[in-house]
Amino acid sequence: MAVVPRGGAPGKKKAAPARPPGGRPGGAPRVSSGGGGASGGNWLRELGRRPLTSYYLIFGSSAMLIALGLTMVLSSSMVDSFTETGSPYSLFRKQVAAAAVGLPLMVLASHMPMRVFRALGYPAMLVSVALLVLTVFKGEEYNSGAMRWLEIGGVTVQASEPAKLAFALWGAGVLARKDELKELKEWRQLLFPLMPGCAVLVLLVLLGTDLGTTMVLLTIFLALLWVVGAPGKLFVGMMGLVGTLVAIMVAVEPFRMARVTSFLNPESDPSGSGFQLIHGLYALGTGGLFGVGIGGSREKWGFLPHPESDFIFAIIGEELGLVGTLVVVGLFGVLGYAGLRVASRVDDPFVRLAATSLTAWIVLQAMVNIGTVIGVLPVTGIPLPLVSAGGSSLIPTLLGLGALLAMAKTEPDARRALAARGPGRVERALSWLGLGTAIERRDGDHGQVQARRNRRR
Repeated sequence: MAVVPRGGAPGKKKAAPARPPGGRPGGAPRVSSGGGGASGGNWLRELGRRPLTSYYLIFGSSAMLIALGLTMVLSSSMVDSFTETGSPYSLFRKQVAAAAVGLPLMVLASHMPMRVFRALGYPAMLVSVALLVLTVFKGEEYNSGAMRWLEIGGVTVQASEPAKLAFALWGAGVLARKDELKELKEWRQLLFPLMPGCAVLVLLVLLGTDLGTTMVLLTIFLALLWVVGAPGKLFVGMMGLVGTLVAIMVAVEPFRMARVTSFLNPESDPSGSGFQLIHGLYALGTGGLFGVGIGGSREKWGFLPHPESDFIFAIIGEELGLVGTLVVVGLFGVLGYAGLRVASRVDDPFVRLAATSLTAWIVLQAMVNIGTVIGVLPVTGIPLPLVSAGGSSLIPTLLGLGALLAMAKTEPDARRALAARGPGRVERALSWLGLGTAIERRDGDHGQVQARRNRRR
């Protein structure tokens, strides 16, 4: 979109005044930005216009959340780890190992061309369905009889976590193809096969009684319908259907109903269903403004269940205080803004759909986790992305962020800036594998690529 200069018509340009040496036009002194609201706004607008702003916002917020997560997993898990294994670092080592696997995958994914993510949608869905079926029949019972865990080669995997990434990519690919073929003119085309695919995953997840993951999958489904432009009546109808389904799932399971009643009044059963929520609120209240310091939590000493996973946000509030919790919320806000910024600035329908679905998955899951800890939502048992302990959650989330970083590079201004830089080491390595350099495949201006090659000769 062309930017119209202020103070004149688009087709007319005023002569620029002479610039004296070392000064501003007309000899006016340079105004300091300190204390000026307009200058601060200009700085923010200039930052927003930079070609790789979305990329660096995603990368920076993700890196800080990962670093904070590793720190808080170490602090919150030391007591339970020592009690169970005799070493205070046993769970932390597993989290570091998961990060050591996930971070290189994120870097690799961030350099992949979009055709790779489109191609991965269907295989990823098939693998996710197979893992969920195995979990239903051979999964290990955990936490109120929920069959969520599958042991593969001595490694325990929560199959519902990679299913979120698979559904986000598969759903985006399905709707993007229909959009390219001009098949999204009727509501039936919007729902088929997206709705049956979502229903299969939801059914398999529900057989493991995992309501939290079910809500995330349904959120991704609604996000895809919203981006593709579903009619208002259809979208409202789907939201009503989702709400009804969740209500039925709560009503048919006694332990879910107990969680809802304890959420409404946790003091009614302080030693039972309300125990975790009450101690989570104790942790948040104890932290005050700046917290008791890292490692100083009292609730992790056998009082708060799952302090390293589902309720790690409560330990953050206790040890880092209100300031620490606001930083976490702010980082997820930045991540959400950057993901939606990518979706609004790209031309490719697949990128627009996938960026929105990936952002909805990560940010909405964070909101649900935080909401349960502060007592505004019933306890669902889903982790805080990038922060909670658990490799099954961390690795797929890092892969999703890598895909989001790659999508940020497809913004028009970002493509031109990257094309001017030339391919880096990772792009050249990918070309050896037959994937081609991500920059050349993303850049539609082949003349710039050819000119760059000529300069090298």
